[in-house]
Amino acid sequence: MGRGVLLPHARRLMLLLRPMGFSTSASVASTREPLHVCVVGSGPAGFYTAEKMLKGHEGAQVDIIDRLPTPFGLVRSGVAPDHPETKIVVNQFSRVAANARCSFFGNVTLGSDVSLSELRKTYDVVVLAYGAESDRSFGIPGEDLRGIHSAREFVWWYNGHPDLCNLAPDLKNTDSAVVLGQGNVALDVARILLRCTTELASTDIAGYALDALRRSTIRKVFLVGRRGPVQAACTAKELREILGIFLLQSLKNVHVCIKEADLVTSPADKEEMRNSRIKRRVHELLSKAATVHQEKSNDDRKELHFVFFRKPTRFLPSEDGTTVGAVELEKTLLKDDGVTGKQVAVGTGEFEDLKCGLVLKSIGYKSLPIEGLPFDKYRGVVPNLRGRILSNESETATVEPGLYVVGWLKRGPTGIVATNLHCAEETVASILEDEKKGVLMASSDSKRQGRRGLLEILEQKNTRYVPFHDWEKIDSKEKTAGQLKNKPREKITAWDELLKVAKEG
Repeated sequence: MGRGVLLPHARRLMLLLRPMGFSTSASVASTREPLHVCVVGSGPAGFYTAEKMLKGHEGAQVDIIDRLPTPFGLVRSGVAPDHPETKIVVNQFSRVAANARCSFFGNVTLGSDVSLSELRKTYDVVVLAYGAESDRSFGIPGEDLRGIHSAREFVWWYNGHPDLCNLAPDLKNTDSAVVLGQGNVALDVARILLRCTTELASTDIAGYALDALRRSTIRKVFLVGRRGPVQAACTAKELREILGIFLLQSLKNVHVCIKEADLVTSPADKEEMRNSRIKRRVHELLSKAATVHQEKSNDDRKELHFVFFRKPTRFLPSEDGTTVGAVELEKTLLKDDGVTGKQVAVGTGEFEDLKCGLVLKSIGYKSLPIEGLPFDKYRGVVPNLRGRILSNESETATVEPGLYVVGWLKRGPTGIVATNLHCAEETVASILEDEKKGVLMASSDSKRQGRRGLLEILEQKNTRYVPFHDWEKIDSKEKTAGQLKNKPREKITAWDELLKVAKEG
């Protein structure tokens, strides 16, 4: 995919590399040794790390590599198309990429185009920021039936990620979709399924996804959670948005369905709400929505159902035997776990079937390990101490010199875009502390080459990388195409086309 001879700009860049790579505005730059830094992953965690490194060390020369030809990670492929305000951060990241001491290398895959071992030999510092590109699973019968997708796959599909542009979820042969999970991503996919396509048409949603949603026959979406409304994983901000759209704005044609019995709180629930403003606010919003929609009308409105105290036990096939036709749910109740005081969902032995033709599993993203990287498979993170990667998870673990982690790979798939800023600050603080102590110093006869060494590796492997100025060709073409349709951009979604535009402009 996208392989060929090294582009001419690679050879030019090797000739034009400044030995020190410093900003001309840095008054003391000439007295500092260069610190060669490679950041693997160009999402928010990666770019915030690059920004903090450039500001924190006048000699830092930062290279960002990403397996995609497009930068910005989940800002491009994860943030919902109807959340344009969240995507404004790409302007900040673009300024980082424009820094003379920073370079972007798209279409470079860690593990195949360059190994972790090679990066560690080439750079003083390697920061892993490649996030989570897989999914947790239930491990229950029927999970391989057609019509069952992870929420991540669905999100990547409607956002035009080149890996999932051919997903083609079936939205035409059912009137009901079940979303398993009640976090922010679950709310996103439910909102996209039910939102008026006329409004989506003015966003940067992928063109093929908009066409599919226009033809969609889905009228009901069920958001299913194991526990109650107090424990719902969404934030008040996201819940307020979806309820506000449905109650007040153009999606008031969606009926929000919540059983009042599910809103009754126990003493333990009340204690949770006393200790958490977010939990209290989420419960208040759901209670208000239940009151507003107390009397169900007989009109032709779509329906959004919040289903609490249910856990899936198996997926049932439809008549054809290969496509999902229903989800078997077990009723649950909450009990103290006896250790932390946390309320956990326990099955009651009562079951019911919820018919549907589409299931989206929104139970969490999962990071993947790579060769040579310590990895906690249970937690799905790299063991670390304030961003410093540890050799293993034991108490006797040692720090891997020059190797760091940030973002979801560091802490798990939690938080919002801005959460990565604080995460990056902690990791960069560790790097600068180690550099000050001399931990990162290479011997005089083994100075690391940094960018020059990476270019040599890519040339040896005939890897056609995409620099930032070639991404700007993609960006420009997408925006131009979008103007014709009154959209911010019309995303290019196929690998071949992305690489062709990057090469030719």
